[in-house]
Amino acid sequence: MIAQFAVRLICGISLAWCLSRRRDITDGFFRIQMLIVMGLAVLATLVGLGGWDASFSASTETGESLLGDRTRTWLCGATAVAAYIGSFLWALGRRPAGNAAIALVTGLGLALLIGSTRCTLSASTPTQLFVAASELSTALLLGTSMVSMLLGHWHLTATGMSLEPLKQLNLMLLAATLLRIGLAIVGLVLIGGLPETDHQRLLLVLRWLAGLAGPLVVVGMVWKILGYHNTQSATGVLYVGVMLTLTGELTATLLAQELAIPI
Repeated sequence: MIAQFAVRLICGISLAWCLSRRRDITDGFFRIQMLIVMGLAVLATLVGLGGWDASFSASTETGESLLGDRTRTWLCGATAVAAYIGSFLWALGRRPAGNAAIALVTGLGLALLIGSTRCTLSASTPTQLFVAASELSTALLLGTSMVSMLLGHWHLTATGMSLEPLKQLNLMLLAATLLRIGLAIVGLVLIGGLPETDHQRLLLVLRWLAGLAGPLVVVGMVWKILGYHNTQSATGVLYVGVMLTLTGELTATLLAQELAIPI
């Protein structure tokens, strides 16, 4: 589960980079971001050397991932190297080359995420697509919340930077949350309604309150606060948003392991 969560964060963070207004963000932010992704990739590589655990399966049987354990471990290592090189490029102010490094890290992250999605061969094509879409929406939600918080923190030092990238990331967080809510509803339909046990229902309540309703409240608060150009308060709220999304997606992973469908 640790390696899979690291892969989700790598993919989500790099997707947030690609979709953000990079031209309005100073180079130092991406240098540090590359180092964060490098650390996550190294963690996934080290954990992967001991064997990859299934995050969930699309049936009650053991799921099969598209890529083998060794291939995923090598891809994690390649991602760490690409992020390390990218950090140097952004430190030197080489924006075109730095943007190329972002594209490379994003491609590797997507390959890792899709390649690590576990599905049985007997699962239908719509179910397999739903599992892949759920993984992608999870990564996007985690990534946008994390990058938004870190960009808000960066504003505390780069005070002259435009607020437009932070506002855009806040809207991306809203879109990612709404997408995750839609797929979570589809998951509930696929399992035939609410879970049967009280334990699973309790996890479901936590998952929805913390991981889905919570980010919506955070987005509204941040949007209002940014209207007053108060980045310090917005960053504090975004810290809470990161904790809520992490709690929600961890709970969703536990439920997916028990129910064999991501919800």
